[in-house]
Amino acid sequence: MTKNHPNYISTTNACKLCKPLGACLAFKGIEGTVPYLHGSQGCATYMRRYIISHYNEPIDIASSSLSEKHAVYGGGPNLKLGLTNVTEKYRPQMIGITTTCLTETIGDDVAMFLREYALDTAGSKELPDFVNVSTPSYSGTHMEGFHGAIYEIIKQRAEGGPGNRTVNLLPGFVSSADYRLLKEIMDDFGLACTMLPDLSETMDGPALLEYEKIPAGGTPLSAIKAMGRSRATIELGRTLDDEETGGKELEKSHKITNHRLGIPIGIEETDLFFNLLSKLSGRPVPDKYVHERGRLVDAYVDGHKYIFGKKAIIYGEEDLVVGMSAFLAEIGIFPVLCASGGRSGRLAEAIDDVTGDILPSQPGVHEGMDFFEISEIAETLAPDLIIGHSKGYPLAKKLNIPLIRVGFPIHDRVGGQRILHLGYSGAQQLFDTITNAIIAKKQTDSSVGYSYM
Repeated sequence: MTKNHPNYISTTNACKLCKPLGACLAFKGIEGTVPYLHGSQGCATYMRRYIISHYNEPIDIASSSLSEKHAVYGGGPNLKLGLTNVTEKYRPQMIGITTTCLTETIGDDVAMFLREYALDTAGSKELPDFVNVSTPSYSGTHMEGFHGAIYEIIKQRAEGGPGNRTVNLLPGFVSSADYRLLKEIMDDFGLACTMLPDLSETMDGPALLEYEKIPAGGTPLSAIKAMGRSRATIELGRTLDDEETGGKELEKSHKITNHRLGIPIGIEETDLFFNLLSKLSGRPVPDKYVHERGRLVDAYVDGHKYIFGKKAIIYGEEDLVVGMSAFLAEIGIFPVLCASGGRSGRLAEAIDDVTGDILPSQPGVHEGMDFFEISEIAETLAPDLIIGHSKGYPLAKKLNIPLIRVGFPIHDRVGGQRILHLGYSGAQQLFDTITNAIIAKKQTDSSVGYSYM
C-alpha cells in the first residue's frame, strides 16, 4: 500500500530532515574535511545544533552567510571569501560544499564559482581539495543529501589505474558504533577495505585536553582516490537510486562490480552480508560470528513467548525501516505501519522482498509521511510499540506504549551514536531492548505487578 497525495503540499512535523544536513554528515566522515554550507548562517546553526544534540560531539559547519543582498546579487563573492577564511583558519585537506534552498533558488552556479576561485588562487600551495554537491531541501530528504554527497565525492575524486585488492564498502548512514563494527567485521574476514564515509571516530571521539578544529578519523582522501582501482564494491541499501549512487558510479566509470544488499539488521539480512564477505575473502565465516549467531537464535527462542504476535509501528529513513521490518518479522512482531518521509518509490517493494516469505500479509507501507499523518493512522491500529527516532516520542506518550529508539536523531536520550543496529550483535541488543520494553510495559500495567518471569 502506498499513500495517495492530494494536489497540495502540507507538512506537519516532518518525518525527515533537510538534504544539506545529510550531506554535511557524509563530509564529516572524510579525513580532514570541513563541511561548508553555501547559504544563510541560520541553516548552518540549525544543522550544528541538531547534530550536536544526537552525537554529543562538537561539529563545525562553515557558511557563506548570505543575506538579503546576496539573494538579489548572488552569493559568489561570499562563497569565495568563505573558502579563503576556512582554508586559513582550519587548514583542511578538503572542503565539502553543499547548497541550500536559497542558493539553489537564485541559481548560484557553485561549480563555476569554484573554477573562478581556482583561477584567482592559482599558485597557492595551501589550497585544499573541493567537492560540491547540489542539496536543495525542497527536492528531497537528508538521506538523499547523504547519498548525493557520497556519489559526488566518488565521481569527482575516485581515480582509475592498476587494480588493487581493496573492497569498497558504502554502508549508508548508520551509527558510529555500526561503523566501528563494520570495520571490525571486514578485518576479521581479512578484507582490505575502504569504507566511505567513516563516522566511527569523527562523531564519537575520546575526551581531549585541547579542542581539535577538525577531529581525527574519517576515510582518507588517498583511499577515496584509489576506490576506482578496487576489486569490488559493497553498497548497502535496498531503496537506493538505480543510477546516481557511489556504487553505480564506480561500476559505470571504473568497471568495478557493485554488490548491493540490504542493511544487515537481523539474521536474514546479516547472513546475506556475511555470505558475500565469505565469497569475496575466500574464507569461512569466523567462529566469532558463528557463535554470535547461535546465541542470537537461542535468544529468539527464549524471548519468543513475550513478543510473538505483537504489533509495531516503524518510521524513519527508508532503508532503516526496511532493515527493521525484516528483523521484526523474523522475531514474530508484525509491522502494522512502515512509514518514511522519503519518496523513493521503492519502500513497499523492498519491505515485501524482506518480509514476504514470513508475514501472512503485507504491512501498511507509506512514503512521504509526516507525524500528523502517522499519528492519525496509528490510532486505528492498536500498536504495542513504536520503533524509530526521538520525534516519535509524543505519539508513544499519547498511545501509552514503549518507544524503541533507533536511527537518527535521538535527542531525548544519551548515546544515540552508540546504538548498535547491525550484525548479529546489533540484532541481539535490539532484541533484548524490545523484549524487555514489552515485559516492562506488561509489568507496569499489571494491578499486582510481578518480580519473576
